[in-house]
Amino acid sequence: MPNDLIPPVAPVHPVETRIHNRTLTDDYAWLRDRDNPETVAYLEAENAYSNAVTAADGPLRETLYKEMLSHIKETDVSVPFRENRFWYYSRTEQGLQYPIYCRKPGLPGRQTEGIDDSAPEEVILDVNELAKDQPYMAVHSLTVSDDGNLLAFSIDNTGFRQYTLQVKDLRTGELLSERVERTGSTVWAADNQTLFYTIEDEIQKRQYRFYRHTLGQPHSEDALIYEETDERFNIGAGRTRDGEYLLLECSSHTTTEERFLRAATPEAQWELIEPRRDNIEYYADHRKGLLYIRVNDAGRNFRLVTAPLSATSSANWTEIIPHRADVMLEDVDLFATFYVAVERWAGLPHLRVAEFGAEGSVSLVSREIAFPEPAYTAHPHTNRIFDTTKYRYGYQSLVTPGSVFEYDVATGESRLLKQVEVLGDFDKDRYASERLFAAANDGTPVPVSLVYRKDKFERGKNPLFVYGYGSYGYSLPIAFNSNRLSLLDRGFVLAYAHIRGGGDMGKPWHDAGRLMHKRNTFTDFVAATHFLLDQGYGDPARVAAEGGSAGGLLMGAVVNLEPGLFRAVVSHVPFVDVINTMLDASLPLTVPEYEEWGDPNQPEAFEYMLSYSPYDNLKAGSYPAMLVKTSLYDSQVMYWEPAKYVARLRRLKTDANPLLLHINMTAGHGGASGRYDYLKEIAFDYAFLIRQLEVAP
Repeated sequence: MPNDLIPPVAPVHPVETRIHNRTLTDDYAWLRDRDNPETVAYLEAENAYSNAVTAADGPLRETLYKEMLSHIKETDVSVPFRENRFWYYSRTEQGLQYPIYCRKPGLPGRQTEGIDDSAPEEVILDVNELAKDQPYMAVHSLTVSDDGNLLAFSIDNTGFRQYTLQVKDLRTGELLSERVERTGSTVWAADNQTLFYTIEDEIQKRQYRFYRHTLGQPHSEDALIYEETDERFNIGAGRTRDGEYLLLECSSHTTTEERFLRAATPEAQWELIEPRRDNIEYYADHRKGLLYIRVNDAGRNFRLVTAPLSATSSANWTEIIPHRADVMLEDVDLFATFYVAVERWAGLPHLRVAEFGAEGSVSLVSREIAFPEPAYTAHPHTNRIFDTTKYRYGYQSLVTPGSVFEYDVATGESRLLKQVEVLGDFDKDRYASERLFAAANDGTPVPVSLVYRKDKFERGKNPLFVYGYGSYGYSLPIAFNSNRLSLLDRGFVLAYAHIRGGGDMGKPWHDAGRLMHKRNTFTDFVAATHFLLDQGYGDPARVAAEGGSAGGLLMGAVVNLEPGLFRAVVSHVPFVDVINTMLDASLPLTVPEYEEWGDPNQPEAFEYMLSYSPYDNLKAGSYPAMLVKTSLYDSQVMYWEPAKYVARLRRLKTDANPLLLHINMTAGHGGASGRYDYLKEIAFDYAFLIRQLEVAP
């Protein structure tokens, strides 16, 4: 990469903020004004600079793009699932960016089997048609009425995750007059005429109002069912698997509250299950007159209780699965004759099946679905039929492509329905997957998953690429991705650090990496990287790291902690301006995020957050080569955070390593929406890494 190009220099316009007897100076606050021509000019200059610096990588990017595309079955179809009278599926076609959602009728009288292959395919929604003449397209909340005649769906054509609700008559293909802006959840009542939906407020993008709409009536007449006034909470709606009840959930990061309503009586009064209590979460489903409630009132890792519909408060709860300190009860899938407990222990997911006996009693004997590899991801798949003896789940690992299985509760056997086909000369036996534990600074064992190509591995000599996230209790999946083959086949060792702040070891793992323990997230990542190098999984002179969003905060923090550890860093939509963002309650997400990061209006929390905020802790010195990526219409981490971060870092860094800011001017938090465009973005990242780690192209 040429280093004689002159990078853009952002003008300095200092803005001072006085808080807790401190004066904070933000030289680049002006970048928040997206309508300012100076802002647009600066962002375009950054894009021009990154394109110029990486111009020589064009052939390599094209090679990588073609490689990744060559592994993908471009024309493909998903596993169909049954819902009411139809089997639903999506398919892709070669050359088209987006999926096509389709269905076929089921054979009469068959509940879980029997798709009528003789019937013509019905396209219910072609996203490619919606995306014509649009730079971005995302579809959200596809919901079909019970009679199969109406489809409610919402679209976003900017990437700002601001959706517009529409209703399509599947009998005629016509869009109805229904149209609502800024929607979130949608759910049908059983009468096929009543649609409930949530909307967000105009400033904070918080889903806060819940309405009931009757088809054909003006939206001005929609009944406001509920309004959430606590700014920590969002609302969402759904339906129990048996279809009998609707659920309205109010949730913060640490607290929930739910109401229920019989789906057949949409104009009746919603009933509260249990009043909210701070730091208590609960989630309900229904079976044969009982609510089954997953709740963490007896311990952070949840238990399962039941309650009669006539008396749902905690005083009437009966325990089914107790709380266990070493097992996280992540979910419970409830069916007519059995349930599946989705558990996590020792950092890995487990699926445990238990059958109901006479009068709803639960068998004391449960069976665990067995998985063949030491490191993997397993999760519930689409299971819309309540009265069934079959259960679908997904499985994959770092070397096994995504697979859908159907488990027979009666026999205990699993049948493979579909595995993602990886084209080309892919052979999973060429690759090795391992699971290790690194010691954190305080001695805590931190899981690390890694994958490499066996014949390319030389202890202490491979380029090492470490990925991390570590926030919101999100468990980092040990998943297969054919795009990674372009790195593995060039000798990269890829590692995934399951650091504190995530949910990989249950709720306590999340607690140990949030609020006043957040620094554990960063030091865990650094310790895991050192551990891998000590064990010979990489060349100390060729280490790269990647993270996005809250993982971008991780990247900024670890670079400040130990910049010499990394040769290159890729940071996607990074949350790096922690203090300025969290002090601005008018921004989307800020107030709800107090439960994750802390409230900087409190002096102790402010000082702690200031101690790790990447933007505020930049100083003169050498830094790794860095590729920082953002999108102009990101609604979760505003574009100006990475823009300000790069502007300040460029002024302070004393090295000649590349510092690139790449802005997608037509997308949001997740980057490009089209699958081919997204591959090109990945090719850009991989080319950067290959060049910086001096890997033979």
